[in-house]
Amino acid sequence: MSFVEFVEGPLFILASAIFVLGALWRVIGIIRIGRKKDISPPKGSAVMGFVVGNLRHFFPRGIFARRTALHIIAGYGFHLALLVLVLFAAPHIAFIQDRLINVNLPEMPRWGFIVAAEIAFAGLIMLWVRRISDPVMRLISDWDDHIGTWLTFLVMLSGCFALQESQSFLRGLHMLLVDVWLIYFPFSRLMHAFTFFLSRGNTGATYGRKGMNL
Repeated sequence: MSFVEFVEGPLFILASAIFVLGALWRVIGIIRIGRKKDISPPKGSAVMGFVVGNLRHFFPRGIFARRTALHIIAGYGFHLALLVLVLFAAPHIAFIQDRLINVNLPEMPRWGFIVAAEIAFAGLIMLWVRRISDPVMRLISDWDDHIGTWLTFLVMLSGCFALQESQSFLRGLHMLLVDVWLIYFPFSRLMHAFTFFLSRGNTGATYGRKGMNL
């Protein structure tokens, strides 16, 4: 078994299992913690507050929009561009169809890949620079934040190197880093990709039950 076959076969299966089971364990654990029982009479809908709380936080309040504009632009740019790359880059579509599920996804043109990759890299770098330069962000950040950022950066960079598929080693290196990223994900703050809606929803449900506007 070659290096590429190993990282795309057994190691990928193991990493994917750890990713799925670890993410489910974290999410279920958060849900099972529950909320402290509120004995005051409800003045509104907690369910509606949960929904509104999630939707409302996708857009910054006017008073904070200017101060957080860079963070918002970089954050949306990085996450959306990365999602586009994962789902619509031709090599990823081929891998998904071969290894996961036979689904027909539209392939993005090469120029689209380049544009999306540049946006993703720019967004990620801007977020990290803000993390190390802003006094508040630097204070609340720890090694986990930096490892998650740099591991994601290396996965993206190795993917660009492997795009031409001129050497099987580059493809294998990219997949090895993807496997490491999948294993690391459930045990890091990268889990915010799955838990942010629970956090926002909990706050929204609390306010909604109290009849407060979000």
